[in-house]
Amino acid sequence: MHKIKIFWKNNKQLFIFIILMSVFRSTVADWYTVPTGSMQPTIKEGDRIVVNKMAYDLKVPFTQTSLIKTGEPERGDIIVFESKAATNRLIKRVIGLPGDNVSLHNEVLLINDEKLNYTMVTENNHALVADETISGLTHRIRIEKNASDRLSTFSTMTVPKNHYLVMGDNRRNSADSRVYGFVPRTEVKGKATAIAFSLDYDDYYLPRKNRFFTSLYN
Repeated sequence: MHKIKIFWKNNKQLFIFIILMSVFRSTVADWYTVPTGSMQPTIKEGDRIVVNKMAYDLKVPFTQTSLIKTGEPERGDIIVFESKAATNRLIKRVIGLPGDNVSLHNEVLLINDEKLNYTMVTENNHALVADETISGLTHRIRIEKNASDRLSTFSTMTVPKNHYLVMGDNRRNSADSRVYGFVPRTEVKGKATAIAFSLDYDDYYLPRKNRFFTSLYN
């Protein structure tokens, strides 16, 4: 017991720092590694994403229990959520809010019978990249021509109360609400806001110089 007391006395500040940092990452802000390309071109594999965990809720540390709601996800927000349906943590873009009627026809989204605006950016034999504008926010989407088009169309769906319809920006290569269904509000962990830094998996994990502290929103 005496040795434990001495150890605690000598390392108390370190333990307090670790506890406070853990609470901060649990309730205020955190960063996540993105392992897949489902959000390309906005987010690349190897990006470390900063997540504001207080954007929508103040939660009990280390839990999903909300003490106070601080906001609600909006169309165009990029959210991180713990998906029970996918048994995985996912990052996707909010497309449909509770009560919205959403459909997709040949890659073109309609929300409440209004077609989103699209502007072509680039096109080659492999992929098409376009700007998509939703609720005044413009972001880029990628459509790979060699990928299956089974996710390119769906009939009108009404988003249930306290749920969200989410999609990846890499439209033909994203397992999202088209696969796992609507996202419950209780699964949302926070709003992705920026890229802290990025490692290039195809270049010996070297940092990508143009992706340091880059906002995810134009």
